Amino acid sequence: MIELDRVSKSYGGRAVVAELSLRVAAGSFCVLLGPSGCGKSTTLRMINRLVPHDAGAIRINGEDVTALPADALRRRIGYAIQSSGLFPHWRVEDNIATVPRLLGWSRQRMQDRVTELLELFRLDPETYRSKYPHELSGGEQQRVGVARALAADPDLLLMDEPFGAVDPITRDALQGELARIHKATGKTILFVTHDIEEALRLATDIAILDRGRLAQFAAPLELLEQPASDFVRDFVGTQGIGLKLLSVRKVAERVRRGETAEGEPVPLDATLSEALSLMTRRHAVALPVADAAGAVIGAITLADLVR
Repeated sequence: MIELDRVSKSYGGRAVVAELSLRVAAGSFCVLLGPSGCGKSTTLRMINRLVPHDAGAIRINGEDVTALPADALRRRIGYAIQSSGLFPHWRVEDNIATVPRLLGWSRQRMQDRVTELLELFRLDPETYRSKYPHELSGGEQQRVGVARALAADPDLLLMDEPFGAVDPITRDALQGELARIHKATGKTILFVTHDIEEALRLATDIAILDRGRLAQFAAPLELLEQPASDFVRDFVGTQGIGLKLLSVRKVAERVRRGETAEGEPVPLDATLSEALSLMTRRHAVALPVADAAGAVIGAITLADLVR
């Protein structure tokens, strides 16, 4: 879906991105992770041509991004940033419909799409569509900002630290919403963060950048268990590594099929850290496990979490 081939970018003679090569598969949730100044946001902005690259090639679905007019390219790509970037004098409905309006959609089609997206983000359409940004909480503004990025149904969504400016509780809720929406829509998402916990929670793949170069590209579990260098190991962090591993492993890997336990079941696709939290809250040493249909298929114990 996205291919960066030896892409470089410099400012004032200083390399911000240096011969970066990366392939992001269609439908994946790829997180660009690394310390401040490592080239994450610049990489994102080069993909939608907000920043021109100096060398190399960037392709989306095999097509070079420079082959299209910049405006036409950006209308095919959803883009969400840390500050929601909503137009303050426009209602929520008008903000979400920004790109569809530029593409010439009919009024009815735009209204239907706004309704669909507000429902997707669990915002009541009748309550929210006529509100102005200043009437929304920070978390609601971010939801509307991401809804606007999805409005024209792009295959690709670029997100530059979209939850960095909200409080931890709201951020946790927004991460959960985004994970749910990715699962429901199958969009390709390229997401920038410097927060390892956020990356582990959301990503199917993580690209760690170090001074503009690719330090490692791997699935979250491989990244934790097989860091490619001392830099990656130090950045991921050795302290709390056990809890990080619990956050990426799934109940499905440890379920005791056919066994039983008391209480409400934990989903098969929940993480082991979520199972641990449930056990702690319930003062339990075992939980029943349910499949996607809600049928109990087995159990998981406290001992299973650490084996």
